[in-house]
Amino acid sequence: MDKKKLDQQSQHWEFNFSNKPEMFGLDPSLAAVKSLKIFKKKNITNIVEFGAGLGRDTVFFAKNAIHVHALDYSASALNIINQKAKEQNLLRFIKTEAFDVRKKLPFPNESFQGCFSHMLYCMALNDINLFNLNDEIHRILKKKGINIYTVRNTNDGDYKNGVHVGEDLYENDGFIVHFFSKIKIKKLSKGFKNLNIENFEEGTFPRKLFFVENEKIS
Repeated sequence: MDKKKLDQQSQHWEFNFSNKPEMFGLDPSLAAVKSLKIFKKKNITNIVEFGAGLGRDTVFFAKNAIHVHALDYSASALNIINQKAKEQNLLRFIKTEAFDVRKKLPFPNESFQGCFSHMLYCMALNDINLFNLNDEIHRILKKKGINIYTVRNTNDGDYKNGVHVGEDLYENDGFIVHFFSKIKIKKLSKGFKNLNIENFEEGTFPRKLFFVENEKIS
């Protein structure tokens, strides 16, 4: 696997976020809407969002009284989130930080009730990166904390199209996507109890995804 090619994805996203400030629209993702119901039911009020992008889900959670520490490795994207937070009087609910999730997370042990990421896992992260991220999420979550993430799955129309980068990663139109099977999701559940793996679709293509809900058990 070409590590340089994986590293260059940050520049590709930075360029796109800078030139397309609303590339994903303004409405929250279906995953965020579903996740909010789970967070409310479990009285979760502080979460980390990985790969926050342009903040459509960050803002949605904040408007519903969820404190969000939003991480992304694009400074342009975080500037847009901060501007939205200021304009909508949400600064007390939103904190942003530029960060590469391949590194050790910058939080103390057991410091959050929940984690959320919409398609962050299917970015340019190899299996080792993902297993390390799972361990770090386990570390920062409180006992019975919830980790929700979504991934494009192996039934997606783009799977095995484009340039094969390695493992289950393929490059299309400059974007590297990691595709997931249920087997891979179950392998990524060390220290967690899987509560739900649900199929859903998004966009006009449409993208075929899994919605995954895991609870920390140890």
